[in-house]
Amino acid sequence: MTFSYRLPPVLLGAILLSLPAAGASSLPPIPASVNGCLPLGFDVLGGFKYTLLPDATGDQAVKQAAEAAKDIPAEIQQLDGKRAIVTGFMLPVKMEDGLVTDFLLVRDPMMCCYGVVPDPNDWIVVHMAKAVAAVQDIPLSFAGTLHVGPLYDGGYLTGIYRLDGEKKVN
Repeated sequence: MTFSYRLPPVLLGAILLSLPAAGASSLPPIPASVNGCLPLGFDVLGGFKYTLLPDATGDQAVKQAAEAAKDIPAEIQQLDGKRAIVTGFMLPVKMEDGLVTDFLLVRDPMMCCYGVVPDPNDWIVVHMAKAVAAVQDIPLSFAGTLHVGPLYDGGYLTGIYRLDGEKKVN
């Protein structure tokens, strides 16, 4: 016994129109600048598949970084050097005198070493020009200059986004 079902042409047309065109990006649109800063969320920054390459050192790390950069869509690469405001959850990495100078800004508070391991485009390495209070489990927004591209330290990928943080916005 065979079963066959044909979609009505109207429904088939609606499905085909909803699919991205060949070569088209599936990223949400990048929002317009507000007061000189792009309000970016992880819906945009994490909206693509990024292939995690094995750890490497020396020339091999440089070669892998160049290969890994190809996985970053052109729309995202064009954000490099732009002023942005990004919202996420703080995971402190370095503190001085009880204040945070370096942290990861992650998409979800459950993304950490004890929760879900995030993809490299689901966090931003942030260095603040002026230390801020540690606040966890509450979404926070930070303004600064965004840098896009694979970041390696000692042969290990530490991220693909870096924010030179200027100030906490909320």
